[in-house]
Amino acid sequence: MRDTDFILCLIADEEAAGGRKIPSIIEQAVQSGVNLVQLRAKNLESREFLFLAIEVSKVLEAKKTPLIINDRVDIAQACGASGVHLGQKDLPLSIARKILGKKKKIGITVNTLREAQEATAGGADYLGVGPVFSTLTKKDLRPVLGLPGLKAIREKIKIPILAVGGINANNARQVMDCGVEGIAVVSAIMAAKDIRRATKELIEAMGFCSR
Repeated sequence: MRDTDFILCLIADEEAAGGRKIPSIIEQAVQSGVNLVQLRAKNLESREFLFLAIEVSKVLEAKKTPLIINDRVDIAQACGASGVHLGQKDLPLSIARKILGKKKKIGITVNTLREAQEATAGGADYLGVGPVFSTLTKKDLRPVLGLPGLKAIREKIKIPILAVGGINANNARQVMDCGVEGIAVVSAIMAAKDIRRATKELIEAMGFCSR
């Protein structure tokens, strides 16, 4: 990931795309200010996921935007992604690091301070902390942190944090005020009729100027 003044991460979920072409959605979002993309496709077969990842990586390479693959270390390695994002039930961080090496970024989803501390000690490059608010985009939803829970983790953790879960233009500024480096969203962009407008509204809500 590049050093930026802020991070707006689009979790490009294949299921949330609603039949629309993910590469097109991603391209519009990146043109409008998204500067990190996490590709998630839990319902695709490995071969389909790989082909999609390769197509998306070509779009993002032209935009010089990092691509993170959700869950699948093998797909991340095969498509030349910038890194992988792992959940608590995925491949252990130490094993993923051995496979991907030190140059690739590894993010870890955490819900508690203990998980955040363990991921930090294990060498995670950043954390996805949440869910901050209730969300319908994850079936195995863990306890909602709320802003106080997010802030409590932020105060103890030094590596970059992307807040995730139920974040939209109405609450993005409150989330940023907790001291996180950025936010990661699914439906706030993926479910929008106007991808460009939704992205710009999020950026402005975070307190930054949109493109």
